[in-house]
Amino acid sequence: MTVVTVGVHIVDILTRPVDHIPEGQDTVLVEQIRLTAAGAAAGTAVDLVKLGNDVVTMGAVGDDELADFLLMVLAKRGVDASRLVRRAGEQTAASILPIRPDGGRPSFHVPGANLSVTPADLDQAVLRQARAVHLGGMDVTFGLGDPAFFGLLDELRASGAIVTMDLLSEMPDLLAMARAFLPHVDYVLPNETQVLAMSGEQDVEAAARALLADGPRGVLVTLGAAGSLVVTGAGAERVPALKTEVADTTGCGDAYCAGFLTGLLHGRDVTDAARWGTAAAARVATGLGSDAGLTDLDSTLALLS
Repeated sequence: MTVVTVGVHIVDILTRPVDHIPEGQDTVLVEQIRLTAAGAAAGTAVDLVKLGNDVVTMGAVGDDELADFLLMVLAKRGVDASRLVRRAGEQTAASILPIRPDGGRPSFHVPGANLSVTPADLDQAVLRQARAVHLGGMDVTFGLGDPAFFGLLDELRASGAIVTMDLLSEMPDLLAMARAFLPHVDYVLPNETQVLAMSGEQDVEAAARALLADGPRGVLVTLGAAGSLVVTGAGAERVPALKTEVADTTGCGDAYCAGFLTGLLHGRDVTDAARWGTAAAARVATGLGSDAGLTDLDSTLALLS
């Protein structure tokens, strides 16, 4: 099932466990260091492939060694990255993530070429052939907030494609700009902080309903250990998280999006698809990095039984 992911591409450098930053020139020994393809477009693309989808990803990277690595990893994972634009003189987005013993993940981040993505960077012919399009990080890809791109999304949806959207930041100004996408997508999948900041509401369900009123078919709010909240025109329903040994929460939101979209493409209803997303997120939480623990659809769905 061909899916196109559009938006944020990041190289993550992760290490665990980290309970403090050493003083001066001191060294702390850790158990693991890993580099991964991450971000709301790239990380989700990798997870979608693992769940059995054919995936093309679009966006922008730099012309540096980080881009060389990112393209290599995406190809190794089975993602078609041939439509990624390389920007001369720009840095590829990257994050350094010291993972705490409880799985928490503070970060040091450079946004890099993600900030320069525009509709001109996207292959519209490929987008028009997709069964689904996932928009990853529209709050930081400012150039995609363009009426021409909104018109293309409306065209894709009218032809039967599913359009989903995830977010990257927790900055109210950026999230407010991303709200302009809501009339042009089917499902938006923010976390709790994002939905509250995006809506201006104080209650999660009220916030989700405020976003739903802007036009999407559903709002799915990820709530960490509390699972997720699914709000559609038919009502609101809580989907509980699955019990798992958490090593690192990096990429759980991307995995949730990948599992949810895969469920929709397999004909599941919104709540059941959210359970698929929950299972994918639980798999990723067991290892270090945005694709750790997730191997295939069958083993992921086995968690639900």
